[in-house]
Amino acid sequence: MSDPAQLLERLPISSPVPPLLPDEALLCARSLYKGFTLHNQGGIHFPVLEGVSLTVKPGDCVALEGASGSGKSTFMRSLYANYQVDRGEVWIKHRGQWHDVVTAQTHELMDIRRYSLGYVSQFLRVIPRVSAIDVAAEPLVDSGISPAMAKEKVRSLFSRLNLPERLWSVSPTTFSGGEKQRVNVARAFADDYPILLLDEPTSALDADNRRVIVQLIEEKKQQGCALIGIFHDESVRNQVCNQSLTFALHD
Repeated sequence: MSDPAQLLERLPISSPVPPLLPDEALLCARSLYKGFTLHNQGGIHFPVLEGVSLTVKPGDCVALEGASGSGKSTFMRSLYANYQVDRGEVWIKHRGQWHDVVTAQTHELMDIRRYSLGYVSQFLRVIPRVSAIDVAAEPLVDSGISPAMAKEKVRSLFSRLNLPERLWSVSPTTFSGGEKQRVNVARAFADDYPILLLDEPTSALDADNRRVIVQLIEEKKQQGCALIGIFHDESVRNQVCNQSLTFALHD
């Protein structure tokens, strides 16, 4: 029986690769446009992203900056293909080839997310009766790591993130915001994604755990991971980011 991963590797990429994509880059967003239509307000359309571009290389950590409502989270969700952009390209280096997630087929996008593109969202999606350790270990198990090894990696991160051991075996449904955020961080950082998207990863954390997040990000950078994040904590942003991309409010 053929290995599913090998079959996926033989699938064609979704669209031709354009010239001038830097060999050393891991992500290239090109001229992204995204707007929203308010159907309950007479169909008013307002732009959020207007020609936004970004190139990220191994070891980079890029801060997305700007006022609330300027498009930072929209850009982040567009990189992850949670939002479909109106125009533009988002090239991700996956299995040694460039893939445009804007035009990617569903199976291709799922494979990119499984192996190449991690995402720490602001909110943890939880299922009742599924333990915190199983929630955090799920991406590792899905990528082919044994459940035992996946849980061992998660335990190590839970310990570093000061998540009380009594919480590991219970569902995060009743956790505090900070506890859920630590589970969410462990879920993404346990795996070895080449690219990580971080949407306010420290917003609900105290000073001690913010320092742990800084350490984890620095370790990922040293491993060659490319990170893009929204950091409202200026101290964290200044410590970990070597680039910034500023968004402006539109009239």
